Amino acid sequence: MKKHLLLALLVGAVSSLFAQNSTENLLAQDSKLVIGGYGEVHYNQPFGNDFRSNGTLDVHRMVMLFGYNFSDKTQFVTELEFEHVKEVYVEQAFLQHKLNNAINLRAGLMLVPMGITNEYHEPTTFNGVERPVIDGVIAPTTWREVGVGISGNISSASLKYQAYIMNGFNGYDDGTAKFSGKKGFRSGRQKGAESYISSPNFAGRVEYYGVKGLKLGLSGYFGKSQSTEYDGIANDDDKALKIADSTAVGIAMLGLDARYKSGPLQLRGQFYYTGISNTEQYNAKTGGDLGNAMMGYYVEAGYDVLKSFETEKQLIPFVRYSAYNTHYGVNSNMEAKPAYENTVITTGLTFALTKGAVIKADVQLQKNEASDETLKVFSAGVGVMF
Repeated sequence: MKKHLLLALLVGAVSSLFAQNSTENLLAQDSKLVIGGYGEVHYNQPFGNDFRSNGTLDVHRMVMLFGYNFSDKTQFVTELEFEHVKEVYVEQAFLQHKLNNAINLRAGLMLVPMGITNEYHEPTTFNGVERPVIDGVIAPTTWREVGVGISGNISSASLKYQAYIMNGFNGYDDGTAKFSGKKGFRSGRQKGAESYISSPNFAGRVEYYGVKGLKLGLSGYFGKSQSTEYDGIANDDDKALKIADSTAVGIAMLGLDARYKSGPLQLRGQFYYTGISNTEQYNAKTGGDLGNAMMGYYVEAGYDVLKSFETEKQLIPFVRYSAYNTHYGVNSNMEAKPAYENTVITTGLTFALTKGAVIKADVQLQKNEASDETLKVFSAGVGVMF
């Protein structure tokens, strides 16, 4: 997998699909109360092995977005998400106050500004039925936490930026480890649901848009995971503090991404690297297999074959190559697991009936280094955003 690192760095500067995300749309409206939403319904069918496999049909998510403009400077935004019909979440809930064009103050439940998909995750903004696989493993969408910070647009430099102090992942809760080599940090998302904090984390992003058709992004996330073991420890209890320290890990995550669009051609790419400290102590305490580094990337190309016709419809064949390894680095006292090193090829069609309504279909081929078998899945779905 390490041989892919140079390739990822070289091609990480390509990408597409520049539609604003739903939050930006809400904040741009002139009316007081603004209502929007997005949703997607999926069909997934494994195939091509020696056994019959049932397909799954799922109303994966329906999200209602509400915004209120108290004035031309102060807005409130919230998203209410219904997943798999029966699960209800608050995806965002934050207050924004505009000081000037370059500085906005934000506070509340916000998306962590990491990569492309965590912020631009509406089904009309990406190819493929499911979100890119590394956005579920390395930087787990939809990743949001409570925090405070600033955002803005420095138009003279063609830069957008975000910088927040936020709550961190729940890494250890009442005797249970939340991190693993297989799932990474995904189970540690607190989502603002009675979340707790033992140490603050920093998240930031800078995006450059000064070249026509091209957007380049740099994201970073730095801090420590949270642990309930710190709660109630006396300030001078060094033994208890040492035990608590073994239940938290340090996280340094970097992301590079790019999107490029020229006529019918659409390109995008993304690269993540995460360094994790204190994993030897964490694994010894929890019996886990968390590695000390994770890496993942993808490159994608699409082409709108209807671009030359006078129509608002789009028909985009695309192909995406992804690779990720949650055991990209491990401690000397453990061996990297080949099953955690994966490559994924996804190819399919995105048919946009009109702005905000798409039909999708794709085939995904996934293989890990521990097996000679390739997992094959056909997926189809519909998506809307309004």
